[in-house]
Amino acid sequence: MATSASAKGGVKDFVFEWEGKDRNGKIVRGEIRAGGEAMVSATLRRQGILVSKVKKRRVSGGKSIKQKDIAVFTRQLATMMRAGVPLLQAFDIVGRGSTNPRLTRLLNEIRQDVETGTSLSSAFRKHPMYFDALYCNLVEAGESGGILEALLDRLAIYQEKTVALKNKIKSALTYPIAVMIVAIVVLAVIMIFVVPSFKDVFTSFGADLPAPTLMVIAMSEFFVAYWWALFGGLGGGLYFFFQSWKRSEKMQKAMDRLLLKIPVFGDLLYKSAIARWTRTLATMFAAGVPLVEALDSVGGASGNAVFSEATEKIQRDVSTGASLTTSMQSTGIFPTMVIQMASIGEESGSLDHMLSKAAEFYEDEVDEAVKALSSLMEPFIIVILGTLIGGIVVAMYLPIFKLGQVV
Repeated sequence: MATSASAKGGVKDFVFEWEGKDRNGKIVRGEIRAGGEAMVSATLRRQGILVSKVKKRRVSGGKSIKQKDIAVFTRQLATMMRAGVPLLQAFDIVGRGSTNPRLTRLLNEIRQDVETGTSLSSAFRKHPMYFDALYCNLVEAGESGGILEALLDRLAIYQEKTVALKNKIKSALTYPIAVMIVAIVVLAVIMIFVVPSFKDVFTSFGADLPAPTLMVIAMSEFFVAYWWALFGGLGGGLYFFFQSWKRSEKMQKAMDRLLLKIPVFGDLLYKSAIARWTRTLATMFAAGVPLVEALDSVGGASGNAVFSEATEKIQRDVSTGASLTTSMQSTGIFPTMVIQMASIGEESGSLDHMLSKAAEFYEDEVDEAVKALSSLMEPFIIVILGTLIGGIVVAMYLPIFKLGQVV
């Protein structure tokens, strides 16, 4: 008969499946929640069970961990530590309060590392997919300076701002992309199913069809014959394009340069990159990270290869004694206002404050750009869809308008 045990006291982190013998030598099995295998063995020994096998049960399912989840975790951890809650207990509370099993497992792994003597920044560095160099560097600066609570709070603000900025960009791009997809589906349905029905009706007229109608019918016949090739080619092309964009460094740099030059959208992406760049550098510098070292994380945080290359140049110039303002100006990609504010910050010793002000200004600019883009895209999309679908409808009804001439 299988029995089960539960851990009393302590933190319940993982579910372990165990097997062993009781005092009578009978084989028993069960499950127990504990922080590790050593805790499982100790708990079962106190119950008189000789453990022969312990295996952590893998908890499947759960949503993927997104940047928003990390931002929420950082805010919760900062709030509890400022309230005086011990670090390990704070991890336990956040982990048990999460509705995402994957995030809970991640936090439990970090907590176990810290519990065994690993520093918090080192525990974070074991999970680079979720905690980047900027995050780990700030936590390390907080640990070494004894101001972990303050830096976690600053890091939470930074991540919240970053997530909000990305969400604004996504919201600006979602509407036109969704409408384009719907338009493609509607056009495909019209070409494959609707136009052939009209073609059968027109054949019975026995009259010459207008050129627009013939053109639409020819397009429809091509769609009907090769729809599989069109959709397959489109899907394969998009997949190849995005894989190349993701994997090829040259492709990434070329696309990042091109995106900044696209009318309307390019200006939005440029302002968002400036906002992220200045926000990141301000956060790092305010945390006491040396400027040259802080620039290591700034380029990647901007989200654009053009700014990453410029940041590398700035870092080289600054490391040889040049001022930040002069180095920024030499790249030719930073707006005059940002350069002037950086200059004032360097002269007054308040660089982090001035860069934060610049970040706030460009974050507001992104807000306005998103609103303007939404207002601009609606009539633009309506005109395009009206022209395409309206043109097809008119072309298909032209022979009907001439029906009187045939009869």
